[in-house]
Amino acid sequence: MAGTIRYAGKGRYRAVKRGLPSLRVFLVFALLAALVPDLALAQVRPIPASVSAAFSRAGIQSAARRFQTYDFSLPLINGKLQSLSALKGRVVVLNFWATWCSPCRKEMPSLERLYNRFRGRGLEFLAVDIEENRGDVAVFVKDYGLNFPVVLDASGKISDIYGIRSIPTTFIIDRDGSIIAAAVGARDWDTPAMAAAFTALLNDAP
Repeated sequence: MAGTIRYAGKGRYRAVKRGLPSLRVFLVFALLAALVPDLALAQVRPIPASVSAAFSRAGIQSAARRFQTYDFSLPLINGKLQSLSALKGRVVVLNFWATWCSPCRKEMPSLERLYNRFRGRGLEFLAVDIEENRGDVAVFVKDYGLNFPVVLDASGKISDIYGIRSIPTTFIIDRDGSIIAAAVGARDWDTPAMAAAFTALLNDAP
């Protein structure tokens, strides 16, 4: 299991951590429900068992129910604002990260490959950089050849709302705009199991 960097908020970070992924993901969902009660509103449409099973095989923990997302608008590297709600109708990979985070850097190339593979089929990315300046992030994006949208959470407010305590943390959002799964720690996003999981979710039309 790849390590994570513990995020303590307001620019405070801790050393690489290792642990039980299922426990860490459970805590992420618990923090979401506690910090923003509206996120825990149960949805009428359940998460299909086939989708949950596919993500489980890919090593991604599915939620017990759909969680409402907290909408936000943050600046892209070019300064334009990007909202999460503008992506509704697509499957969204919402990734919280930082340029100096070694596990984040490790997973970025496979995230880029996943994005390129499915972007024409209804998949969108939103990578939320935490508390870094625009220049450093722009250099990183260019050096790594990233094509997916990157926004800047300069104050760390959105990361706090989403209960981010370790990076990278990634949420999978369905076409309804609801969180259906989460991953704490770096992953290889370019595997047959991952492709099967995202295919199942993309085919799950509301």
